[in-house]
Amino acid sequence: MILGKITGKVTTNQFQFNVSSPNARKFQFIQVNHVNYGYVLCQIMELERTSEGTVGSCNIIGYKDIESRIRGIRTPFQLGTEVLEAEDSFIKKVIELKGEGACIGKLEGKDIPVKINLQKVLTKHLSVLAKSGSGKSYFVGVLLEEIMERNVPLLIIDPHGEYSSLKLANEEQKDKLLAWNLAPKSYHNQVQEFGDQKIMEDVIPLKLNEKMSSYELMKIMPVQLSNTQESMLFSVVKDLDEINFDNILIGLELLNYPGKWTLIDTIMYLKSLELFSPSYTDHNQLIQPGKCSIINLKGISPEIQDIIVQKLLKDLFTARKQEKIPPFFCVLEEAHNFCPEKGFGKAKSSDTVRLIASEGRKFGLGLCVVSQRPALVQKTVLAQCSTQVVLKVNNPNDLRALTASIEGISSEAADEIQNLPIGSALVCGIVDKPLIVRVRPRKSKHGGQAVNILASAKNNFNGSSDTESDQDSYQKDIVEESKNFAEQNILPIIKPRHSINDLKLMSEKKIKDVTTYLIPAAFFECELMGVKLKILVDQIGGKVVVDPDKDVKKEIHEISSECDFFRKPEYESVEYDHKLDEKLSIAELKGQLAKHCQVLDSKQCYIVYYKVEY
Repeated sequence: MILGKITGKVTTNQFQFNVSSPNARKFQFIQVNHVNYGYVLCQIMELERTSEGTVGSCNIIGYKDIESRIRGIRTPFQLGTEVLEAEDSFIKKVIELKGEGACIGKLEGKDIPVKINLQKVLTKHLSVLAKSGSGKSYFVGVLLEEIMERNVPLLIIDPHGEYSSLKLANEEQKDKLLAWNLAPKSYHNQVQEFGDQKIMEDVIPLKLNEKMSSYELMKIMPVQLSNTQESMLFSVVKDLDEINFDNILIGLELLNYPGKWTLIDTIMYLKSLELFSPSYTDHNQLIQPGKCSIINLKGISPEIQDIIVQKLLKDLFTARKQEKIPPFFCVLEEAHNFCPEKGFGKAKSSDTVRLIASEGRKFGLGLCVVSQRPALVQKTVLAQCSTQVVLKVNNPNDLRALTASIEGISSEAADEIQNLPIGSALVCGIVDKPLIVRVRPRKSKHGGQAVNILASAKNNFNGSSDTESDQDSYQKDIVEESKNFAEQNILPIIKPRHSINDLKLMSEKKIKDVTTYLIPAAFFECELMGVKLKILVDQIGGKVVVDPDKDVKKEIHEISSECDFFRKPEYESVEYDHKLDEKLSIAELKGQLAKHCQVLDSKQCYIVYYKVEY
């Protein structure tokens, strides 16, 4: 179909044409015949209507040469050349990848799959940039599924615990997946999750190598040392055969300097974190073919997260250079916290991330940088990413950072970034010009949704879920959604391990009814014989709750390390049938606990209990 003819100023990158067809639209793909190169793929970036007619402004994408590489034209089109609507077969021919490619979605407005060259991504790095809630973690999940299908070792630095859901199949979007010829899939057998068992009981403990050089030790210190303190520390470690915290503390105590005690306190603090150990997590356990290792940092303070990322990435990069572990791909979420731009903060891990970005590809270490604030990420790190995926961004500083660091983004494309719908992404690096891609549904469940404080946290008995993992949920009016439920308070609750739906599936008998009770309880942080514990005490009988799901309790005078309660209260809106009144106040329980241990902190919460009738 003829859309018009070229007119006005024509360059090797852009041109304009007089629109003669009402079917012309923004971002439409077009093909124009060149006297030297044959048909060339182009795209309408803007349409402008005046009293004299409609003019379309276009970007030139390129043509495929005899070696199947996309080339730009060297000489401009002839004036008066016809502009045609591009045929699907021609679009596929130009943007189609040869060899292995990961399908991330379809070309906006077309039923044409878009594939990313995984070899390029895994060796030359990738950046995924978008404002919060625009779908960047969703897109990364899609990419991770494609990588896991090919058994490439993965390491995910996950500050918010968003990627645990890779272990769950996306049953809620079964119909949407079917439309893409896909099916829900769980990657439970491939995913292994590491973290702090004091915060999350179902993770593998993460231990870092206690042995380190004096430079590494200086790098991970949680406080800025003075010149005198650095001299003291160096004077101790230089004579040590093995640098570890115990040897350092012994050496510092032998020094005759009054300022040593601050340094001793700092070393003791690092030791008390229980992160470092001579029996550290084996690097070959973390990096295995066919395995995805998630470093779940949820609940850990930003300062400690920084220390973990610095030490872990430094050790893994060294091991990779020495070929002690296989090549792997590392996803760094919230990258602006670990490699901030100068003037926007400091991070201990910054130098290591920058080193991996610049040298990682030589040693088979790929990096995916994910951030909601592109302006705050080191420009040198972003510049090393050959493929960029940009979702919706509105902040002017972030937009300027994107146009400055990503090749091929024109002013028109930068403007369009602000108007991208949820679920669409601007992908740069597949071809010379950015392409707008409609991201495919995930086969595994999405774990990056914001907590909906106006919706009920309870699954109804019919098996429908109150949370939706698809991207359309962002578009819902949560106020309208909440009208379906009775108005409830937002409360700190201890949720059962199993939902009502789980109980229904596991039960051998038919369940007639489920009644939800809220049992008042007090959550204490205590110290018993030098060990910090979290103790849950119900305010009805005044007993220590060891396992609320199995109704395991102890008397307060029987508290021990076995009473350490790993789950923490979470603030959510919960639908319940009965909320019981407290019989014992927090002050009374605190007084009883104080006879047996030191109480550091306390808070009110509620234990959610399901009474099942058969």
